[in-house]
Amino acid sequence: MTYPPIKRRLFLRDSGVALSLPMLAAMTNRGWSGDDASTVPRRMLAINKPLGIYAGYLFPQNGGVNYDVTPYLEPLQSFRDRFTLVSGLQFPGVDGGHSASKSFLTGAQHPGRPSFKNSVSLDQYAAEQIGHRTRFDSLVLGIDGSQGLSWTRGGVQIPADDSPSRVFGRLFLDGSKDEVDKQIARLRDGQSIMDTVFEQAKGLQTRLGGEDRQTLNQYFDSVRDLESKLVKAEEWAKKPKPKIGRKPPSDIQNQADFVARTELMYDIVHLAFQTDSTRLITIQGAGGAKVVPLEGVEEGWHPLSHHGKDPDKLAQLKIIEVAEMELLAGLLKRLADSPEGDETLLDRTTILFGSNLGDASSHHNRDLPMIAAGGPFRHAGHLKFEGDFRPPLTNIYVSALQGLGIATDQFASGTGTLQGLQPQTA
Repeated sequence: MTYPPIKRRLFLRDSGVALSLPMLAAMTNRGWSGDDASTVPRRMLAINKPLGIYAGYLFPQNGGVNYDVTPYLEPLQSFRDRFTLVSGLQFPGVDGGHSASKSFLTGAQHPGRPSFKNSVSLDQYAAEQIGHRTRFDSLVLGIDGSQGLSWTRGGVQIPADDSPSRVFGRLFLDGSKDEVDKQIARLRDGQSIMDTVFEQAKGLQTRLGGEDRQTLNQYFDSVRDLESKLVKAEEWAKKPKPKIGRKPPSDIQNQADFVARTELMYDIVHLAFQTDSTRLITIQGAGGAKVVPLEGVEEGWHPLSHHGKDPDKLAQLKIIEVAEMELLAGLLKRLADSPEGDETLLDRTTILFGSNLGDASSHHNRDLPMIAAGGPFRHAGHLKFEGDFRPPLTNIYVSALQGLGIATDQFASGTGTLQGLQPQTA
């Protein structure tokens, strides 16, 4: 029996639930072809590390595709041909140490001055062009706070949501407050939202080919896995902490497990992209004075970033920053393992992972680190810029915008794509 194509915006629905489907070949006669029937969906995720990345463990001495593997690049080697590391980037007119986080995605000058007024961020500029194509024009997220990376055209900061469970609810739970509350209670009792839409899902699968059924089952498994993680995280948050009979040292107050929180947020990113709920996401990464719960780390993260090249501090900082690279590698794998048409989510998602600080120890905003992964690019290994030609960070943003299919040669101080990182389908 031949069925008509499944509508792209089909949801599996029940009271309090609206589960958007991932893209399936059955959604058109010729395979999924985008909202405009001719445009392949392109996405972007931008992540800022507010405490920088130690250059000595990140940048190889040699450039090109045959670069030597450094400690921070080791976790990413499974994706060696799917990312480009860029060194020698400048931030024209952007200064102020940590204050430059405000300008990470805008390029607005002198963010530390009292008279500073920001401009539109990269994601919101893109949202003006393509945001209407998805349920959410963008998602603005944070790991441990509401100070996000996104700014409106009027220079107003958009608050970041650092609660994975709240974002999950925005993506998958709807209806009245009572309906949503009941659904949340069912999750806490171990009932997946898949249980509430089981009959619809079962009926849908009879209409799909083998590859689509495999894609759908993988997606359902991802939803269940994330639900389980969210419930466990909530349970731990409610349990009292152990009593140790003495006052804790001041440098571990408000200690947070950034690894678990980041992994949860990356799971949210994966599902948001898989369901085409949005195509634009920003994340302000973790960082603060807390001592992170990783073996071998005994001092606060922020104090460690001011290492002064002290070997002991650098050793502890290395533990933290290697964990961040491992988390990034895990996200790349999830995206690479998710097929979409004849490509994968990683092929269709440009990931920008970097920092507004070139050296957190001295608070300078020069020689910024940036990793560009995935997307429609022929990746170049290590792009090493030195000497008189050190392009602005914002040139990468022009490349990213063109990778999204947005026709522009300029963004902020960027006056063209980054040499060596031009989209193949600009």
